[in-house]
Amino acid sequence: MIRRIIVLLAVAAVILGGTAGAVAAQPDLNEQDKKFLVQLHRVDLTEIQAGNLAQQRSTDRSISDLGKMLVDDHTKLDESVRQVAQKAEVPLPDNPNANQRDELAELSRLTGQVFDNVWLAAMISGHRQTLERLDQELSGGSSPEVKQLAEDARPVVREHLNLLRKARGGTMSPSPSPSGTMSPSPGENMSPSPGGSMGPGHEGTMSPAPSPGGTGE
Repeated sequence: MIRRIIVLLAVAAVILGGTAGAVAAQPDLNEQDKKFLVQLHRVDLTEIQAGNLAQQRSTDRSISDLGKMLVDDHTKLDESVRQVAQKAEVPLPDNPNANQRDELAELSRLTGQVFDNVWLAAMISGHRQTLERLDQELSGGSSPEVKQLAEDARPVVREHLNLLRKARGGTMSPSPSPSGTMSPSPGENMSPSPGGSMGPGHEGTMSPAPSPGGTGE
């Protein structure tokens, strides 16, 4: 009888060990993966709000259409981000970070052509920086699922950037904003992005704060 109990305990240990092994076999996320999930989620939230602002405050139909595209595409992207984060037990914030909120608030105070100029320059700058962050995840991440998010997002962000650049060529004007710091120039140096920037901007003159994509902090 004792021998039978020992055998049963040994079998149970094997079964439990196998279950634990299956759990452990799931790909671990490194710090890059976790940070990227938070950053990408905040970018999605910010792009959605920026897109809504474009639809509400722009007088240019092409800008409004771009805003709707940002809302639609980043809503879809964020659904995938949420699913992966939930599975990986990575908590996501409910709102953009403080810098992103400040930049969105500044955009919300603008109207008409000034809004269009600032919004386009901000979106272009931010999407360029977002592409850099996507590449960082692809090179430095460890989770196949998280890296797949970056892989899937990259062509979407690239297409946004191409369309934004095209729109800027057709709608930009030399009129400055009331603050006098947002006047367009041949380069993309007008403002940090309210939507896509995940890292410190190299082009911003809108404010001394980092671009709204921030650092995910």
